Amino acid sequence: MLEQPGAERVTTAALAARLGVSEAALYRHFASKAQMFEGLIEFIETSVFTLANQINEREPSGNQQARKVVTVLLQFGEKNPGMARVMVGDALVFEHDRLVARMSQFFDRIESQLKQSLRSAGDAAGSVTATVDANAVASVLTSFAIGRLQRYARSGFKRTPTEHLDAALNLIIG
Repeated sequence: MLEQPGAERVTTAALAARLGVSEAALYRHFASKAQMFEGLIEFIETSVFTLANQINEREPSGNQQARKVVTVLLQFGEKNPGMARVMVGDALVFEHDRLVARMSQFFDRIESQLKQSLRSAGDAAGSVTATVDANAVASVLTSFAIGRLQRYARSGFKRTPTEHLDAALNLIIG
């Protein structure tokens, strides 16, 4: 239901009807609708951070780590349009504030990982401003990723988040 462009708010009644079960059956598995969204957010976190950690373990270059983490994040959203709507908060409008806060924390963690990768790249290059530069670039990369995912959701999943990605990352990271 989240993958439908311009989708209306997901209600438990509509979800139950779509699945061909009763609302009571949904509530036997989930205590609330918020808990259903928490399950989706858990899936997003686990999927993206597992891949990001693998990238950081295997890739020695900090700049390449950052490029690949942003790429994986955007590819995940592209392959999972409904999750992209959750990630940017579109699906969480009128839901519990803690869900929006949790997605905000997700992007804070992404930004922290990017800072760490970019700082190590700056240190390896002998930069005297490695931390300051890493903080600025990580902030731009995170905002870029959120913007791309938001554009994807708001375009009805027509404008892919990975469109011209290499060229954009070259402009940001170099």
